[in-house]
Amino acid sequence: MDAIVKSPVGENVRKLMSHMADASGYDIPYDEIRDTQVAAINERLQEKVDTIKVVRFRAEEAGISEITSLDDIVPLLLPHTAYKSYPESFLVEEKWDRLTKWLGTVSSHPTDNVDLDGIDGIDEWIDRLVQAGHIISCSSGTTGKAAILPSSPQDTEFVCDDGVVACSWGSGVTPAQDRLVFGIAPVADLPRNLAMREALFNSFGIPGSERFNYPVPSITIGSITRMITLRKRLTEGTATPSEIAEFEENSALRQKAVDEAAGVCADALIAARHEKLYISGFWAALYGAAKAIRERGFSGKDFHPDNTCYIGGGLKGAVLPDDYREFVFGTLNLKPERNYQMYGMQEIQTSMPRCTKGGRYHIAPWLVPLILDKAGEKLMPIVDGKVEGRAAFFDLSLDGRWGGVISGDRVELDYSPCECGARSPSLKDNIGRFKDLEGDDKITCSGTVDAYVRGVG
Repeated sequence: MDAIVKSPVGENVRKLMSHMADASGYDIPYDEIRDTQVAAINERLQEKVDTIKVVRFRAEEAGISEITSLDDIVPLLLPHTAYKSYPESFLVEEKWDRLTKWLGTVSSHPTDNVDLDGIDGIDEWIDRLVQAGHIISCSSGTTGKAAILPSSPQDTEFVCDDGVVACSWGSGVTPAQDRLVFGIAPVADLPRNLAMREALFNSFGIPGSERFNYPVPSITIGSITRMITLRKRLTEGTATPSEIAEFEENSALRQKAVDEAAGVCADALIAARHEKLYISGFWAALYGAAKAIRERGFSGKDFHPDNTCYIGGGLKGAVLPDDYREFVFGTLNLKPERNYQMYGMQEIQTSMPRCTKGGRYHIAPWLVPLILDKAGEKLMPIVDGKVEGRAAFFDLSLDGRWGGVISGDRVELDYSPCECGARSPSLKDNIGRFKDLEGDDKITCSGTVDAYVRGVG
């Protein structure tokens, strides 16, 4: 099968991305790079407008052939729903040819090089795409359709490099290959996730050591899709007794594995307590492990004082005590400032690391923030160096899909220097979702874009 050819990068895009290697981009004032960003977005438009069908459609509809200001790019931003605009029947009925054609409407690279013969389930479809050079990322979709996002090998390489730099900058920990690495959370078994995990291990982990993996089976998009489908059938009353029994059995087995995992993780962490640790995971799993560590008679005084962690935000539906963070940090001798946190989303690929002193998420120069009104139709005005509204971004690093996306998040962007000293634009740590804050999440262009993508797909 033909491999995807590495795409060229324009002069202005290259100039902005050159700041990644030494993390200098987090200290560049917006005024110094604004014109370069506009020119770089125009470079991306000229490169991609004829290769991404939905972008060509939007450009023709808006009559835009060149980007001369940030206002020009707004009509060309895609709503985040564009990546889940495929008809659900394509997935449920395993119409891989139709789903692949749909993917081609949002991909920078043609998808007609994918071998679709004899595919057994979505996980194998994703494997076939990877073999053809299309690296697929998916949101979990636990409450609805998963977003399916195409990227390229070039994107995977970037994500790994950017992830390590951002983690080091946000935690203050040098990637010196001097730590034992622990993963205390279920893993989504997708190419991008696995590559990122490997990159962090190779950068922070001791060469020759083994990464501790959470002792619960990894999550695949296929398993999630089957669960969603069955839940719908249960709600509709169309699930068969055998399907219900299988669902209950699988749920019980997974819960048993999760319950037992706390003790397994605790024992492994206790055995490694004198080593410097790099711990990644989710709060719920880490809290369970920390509780088991305390039950075994150990606490923070027994662990190395230079541990670091990368803990995903949110509780993922878990109910924990109010002091769960302090409990985990205290048990594992983790200093809060060594907890790397970031803001990001599947639709873009650049990390926004959170500084500890100012508590703001800092934005690299190749990621252009565009704060819109609630409808996603126009840029909001900057007042006294600040602007509030719907978060949109143009990620200039993206190769496999369009870099411009409108999110479902309401944010406050600050262009003034942060308390930590960094001068890049940064987001305050008060991010919320419009759906949760106001009960709806209506982006004006969503219907038009979704209808177009469905029609072509």
